[in-house]
Amino acid sequence: MTITAPPASARPQGAAVLVLEDGKRYTGRAYGATGQTLGEVVFSTGMTGYQETLTDPSYAGQIVLMTAPHIGNTGANDTDMESRKIWVSGFIVRDPARRVSNFRAERSLDEDLVNDGVVGISGIDTRAVTRHIRSAGAMRAGVFSGDALGLSDEDQLALVRDQAGMAGKNLSAEVTTPERYDVPAAAGAERVGSIAVLDLGIKRATVQYLSEHGFDVIVLPAATSLDEIRAIAPDALFYSNGPGDPAASDVQVELLANLLRDGIPYFGICFGNQLLGRALGFGTYKLPFGHRGINQPVLDKRTGRVEITAQNHGFAVDAPLEGELDSPAGFGRVQVSHYSLNDQVVEGLECLDIPAFSVQYHPEAAAGPHDAFYLFDRFRQLVKDRATSSDTAASTASAAGKETK
Repeated sequence: MTITAPPASARPQGAAVLVLEDGKRYTGRAYGATGQTLGEVVFSTGMTGYQETLTDPSYAGQIVLMTAPHIGNTGANDTDMESRKIWVSGFIVRDPARRVSNFRAERSLDEDLVNDGVVGISGIDTRAVTRHIRSAGAMRAGVFSGDALGLSDEDQLALVRDQAGMAGKNLSAEVTTPERYDVPAAAGAERVGSIAVLDLGIKRATVQYLSEHGFDVIVLPAATSLDEIRAIAPDALFYSNGPGDPAASDVQVELLANLLRDGIPYFGICFGNQLLGRALGFGTYKLPFGHRGINQPVLDKRTGRVEITAQNHGFAVDAPLEGELDSPAGFGRVQVSHYSLNDQVVEGLECLDIPAFSVQYHPEAAAGPHDAFYLFDRFRQLVKDRATSSDTAASTASAAGKETK
């Protein structure tokens, strides 16, 4: 019998340590690149979709712990990349796969981690770390391996505590596209119009689905100005998911408020939901440990339907769950359209007097589930209805002008 050795990148490596800002330490094995990395430690509850998680720009600045014990079994491939690279600051798993077993795999996961310089740790009790974060909240952390293990315990802890926290941090400039790019409406789709997409950390699946729903997609850098968007004259506006604190994105909030006054139909997801909340005049706040993973239950108040959703956020909109609300910023009536069944956090906003809505989760959900995919259809219909009403109003005005003559 021939026994095939695992690739070099999957063989056991040296020691590593995870250090939390409260002083807790967890010793394991190095996984991926070696060295040191700092970030906010968070956990993701998805049983699948680790590659989509790693390449989601929303995880920038975070050390992600996977609660599923076995990670890397199906390897990695180019098709499932949600962006151009891995964005997490660090990666924590219990049992990394010793070998890849999937017909779609093009390489092992640890090869990707090494190639992108992502420092990770394996072989620790991830359940214990998760339970600790659930009690104490997400916190600053560091992973140390290789030469970084030469630092004293005190020096490692000082590095962890000296780093800035996620609150007040603006990361859009780090993850956004460096320049505009266009994706035409997919062949065979009924064209609806053009949509300006502000890239705050967008995933490829979002652009793909907007295209498949008939939009000519114009993806723009996060620093795009109001005049630049008005010059494009899009039929719709979209704010993507992304990392960081929504309270640190005043420029994008002001941009959105001005475009809402222009009457452009708006759809936002995740970070785009938080920025809509701010543009409407509501506050945002940091959650104790956030919602991350692909099994988060949400109630759609319009239909009474429970959706299992994909989420990744550490901040939320501060607004009452029930009743019609008056927008403090003067945009008319607003209501919370969705909320979390785990902790009653706001999961969606719907404007009743302007064409705008948003959700806190990811309807594109490349790794599944697809319960919320209908939101693309809802937005498509909103844009079509808006165009129809505008055409009707224009025709009525034209006819009235002719009668006057």
